[in-house]
Amino acid sequence: MPTEGIRAAEIIAVGSELLTPYRVDTNSLFLTEKLNEMGIEVAGKTVVGDDRERLKNVLSDALERADLVICSGGLGPTEDDVTREAVAALLGRKLTRDDALLRQIEARFRARGLKMPSNNERQAMVPEGATLLENRLGTAAGLWLETESKIVLLLPGPPHELKDVFERECLPRLQPRAGPVRMVTRVLMVTGLTESDTDDRIVPIYKQYDNPTVTILAAPREIQIHIRGKAATEQEAQALVDELAERIAEKLGKYVFSRDGAKLEEVVGQQLLLARKTVAVAESCTGGQVAQRLTNIPGSSAYFLGGVVCYSNDAKVWWADVPANLIETKGAVSEEVACALAAGIRKRTSADYGVGVTGIAGPSGATASKPVGLVYIAIADAQKTEARMHHFPGDRDRVRRQACQAALDMLRLRLLES
Repeated sequence: MPTEGIRAAEIIAVGSELLTPYRVDTNSLFLTEKLNEMGIEVAGKTVVGDDRERLKNVLSDALERADLVICSGGLGPTEDDVTREAVAALLGRKLTRDDALLRQIEARFRARGLKMPSNNERQAMVPEGATLLENRLGTAAGLWLETESKIVLLLPGPPHELKDVFERECLPRLQPRAGPVRMVTRVLMVTGLTESDTDDRIVPIYKQYDNPTVTILAAPREIQIHIRGKAATEQEAQALVDELAERIAEKLGKYVFSRDGAKLEEVVGQQLLLARKTVAVAESCTGGQVAQRLTNIPGSSAYFLGGVVCYSNDAKVWWADVPANLIETKGAVSEEVACALAAGIRKRTSADYGVGVTGIAGPSGATASKPVGLVYIAIADAQKTEARMHHFPGDRDRVRRQACQAALDMLRLRLLES
């Protein structure tokens, strides 16, 4: 290894299924997080199919650039699991059967009352000079290989297996060899602004810094500002990050709903707990998504009293006490009905706050005066009931997600007022 330690790493996700729409590589996200915590920067990620020559080429290129290369997947028993063979061929290592490992694999099958298929013997083939990394959750042992100046890790593909092997077997070996630089990341969460508007407001601030660096990520009605700093110690890196984070947060003001990466529903739940308040929801176009997000948080029973999905006009009358004549005169998608939903569910449940959502998610149901994406969101408490009109872009799913986010943020801001 270089005297300055591991400076950069690359991750290679192996598997033809990862090149289809049906599987997503999540292992690299976990590995990146763990490596960054040690101060190791991930300089590149690659997804490659189950092709030995392509994998050799990708691995060869990665070893030219990085001190540490981690391959995930391709260690199974089938003919298309070629990671061992590709790595051994590239490094000029012979593959030999490890009889002790084979006995362990056989024992796993016996413990389940099964006979090991013959093709599982392939998983006991180990490149010369490799260190076995115990896999307690599966039959594919991990492998640690070193050249004169590089480290290659081969890890099983199933995420629960990879995480266990990496944390138990790899972290203790990697930590002493990590470089002297430590990295810290802090995430500010923003809603109510577009990506371009957010960047326009804060670019004069973060452009003053070479370290930390800022990355802006956008989702429907949510912006993540990732601030990453490097220093000789974690404390120094944290101080650098905190200075810039606080300057950005001060500039964006109320649009920042979290300074530590917390989800909006977590923030709203914490606000309700601190204020000792409760909430109930009456949803139409969002189909229960507001209630779902609020109740995803452990302990939400302390502040969430209940919710109804009142999709039909009759359901709005039955479950949220919306006056039938109000729907007839103003329409189900209107400011007045949104307010009636919020006030009605609040009264029905005796909650401190009521949330009402009604709109047109599409693709059908629109009129000339009420297009797809028109949504009214209302908040009611003991003092007042108010609604806001939104025009959300996108398809049905995107409209619903944006409406849900806007409803939670409207409740957050009302709680801040209180």
